[in-house]
Amino acid sequence: MTTPKEITITSFSTRDVRFPTSLDKTGSDAMNAAGDYSAAYCILETDSSEFTGHGMTFTIGRGNDLVCSAIAHLAPRLLNRPLSSLVSSNWGKTWRYLVNDSQLRWIGPEKGVIHLALGAVVNALWDLWAKTLGKPVWKVVADMTPEEFVDCIDFRYITDAITPEEALHILKEMAVGKEERIKEAERNEAVPAYTTSAGWLGYGEQKMRDLLQETVAQGYRHFKLKVGGSLEEDIKRLTVAREVLGEGHVLMVDANQVWSVPEAISHMTSLARFKPWFIEEPTSPDDVLGHLAIKNALKPYNIKVATGEMCQNRVMFKQFLMSGAIDVCQIDACRLGGVNEVLAVLLMAKKFNVPIVPHSGGVGLPEYTQHLSTIDYVVASGKKSVLEYVDHLHEHFVNPSVIEKGYYVTPTEPGYSVQMKEESMERFGFPGVEGKSWWRTEEARGVLEGEKI
Repeated sequence: MTTPKEITITSFSTRDVRFPTSLDKTGSDAMNAAGDYSAAYCILETDSSEFTGHGMTFTIGRGNDLVCSAIAHLAPRLLNRPLSSLVSSNWGKTWRYLVNDSQLRWIGPEKGVIHLALGAVVNALWDLWAKTLGKPVWKVVADMTPEEFVDCIDFRYITDAITPEEALHILKEMAVGKEERIKEAERNEAVPAYTTSAGWLGYGEQKMRDLLQETVAQGYRHFKLKVGGSLEEDIKRLTVAREVLGEGHVLMVDANQVWSVPEAISHMTSLARFKPWFIEEPTSPDDVLGHLAIKNALKPYNIKVATGEMCQNRVMFKQFLMSGAIDVCQIDACRLGGVNEVLAVLLMAKKFNVPIVPHSGGVGLPEYTQHLSTIDYVVASGKKSVLEYVDHLHEHFVNPSVIEKGYYVTPTEPGYSVQMKEESMERFGFPGVEGKSWWRTEEARGVLEGEKI
């Protein structure tokens, strides 16, 4: 792997960016009636005018400022450090160093607000490193030796699930055919997309029907709808979906944690006639035993169980995977502590033969996860899966994710693809500057006053 250019991280900045998606109910589900898709944003500055690192973590509005504050506590640990000292020798040690501030760890030991901030900082570091190498992040990882890949991971707490030696064995086995898989990625044939665009719970029937027809015409074959309101309403919406899609398309449903375990089993048994591939987040994201009970109860109906959007670290994923509690592993690019922790989960999922289907329904997440799904296919699992795509807010990124012929177009620009346009950060900065930020306008007042109810 090419050594990065000798540059030093000299400063950082954070930006609180919020988009008013609550206005049209984009992102609405059974747990979150109206959120404003937001980015707690981190920029790493260097002593080179040529290179900056950009990372973010995703929230849905209030509390975004808390994550920005946490970024401001973590990022100083990188200051005045040469980039090569952080990424070239043992990335896993750098990652552990970032999570080992004991005072910060006390309020968030690899979870919560602190861990969300860690994801933004770590991903900004990967973005910076990839830019100095002139490669997209997925290709940086694809070009690693198995030893370099393993060096990226902090194996603390997970060696009962996978050891460094087992990880090396998996990666060496997966080296067979890797070059051909890289070529597939370069032909934009590595990551099939599925869509949630029509599925938000706040959308009316006609809007949902129109969007389903539109996405079918675009070539999608996999569709996800939100459920978890009344059973009567869910049956009505899924009936419309099957009317439009027929039996030849794959349907998935997502309850966003709204049910107890018995409620999830009862509700999904009633929806089994619509033949969903999986139910996502059927109950509390921390309830390993609950997911296992739901999985066992739904197995006769051939409904799989998926989770991971709110799974906060590799230790939780270890428990879901080792116990057999999930059929589908939904990594999140910034709920986990950045690329390094994701790599650990990819290897565990490979060992336990659970497919990776990342959570990707939020601002910046498709830009991130297109890299992660490519890494999973090319390097870790060798199996194609599908990746969520929601067609909004991509215009705010310098290198937005793109879908062609039902596949993600594999990123080619150096970095991690989440560098946001300066004008977007200014326009939707919160609380923002009078005369520049949307949040200072009369239109915004209604959103802000609604939040106080």
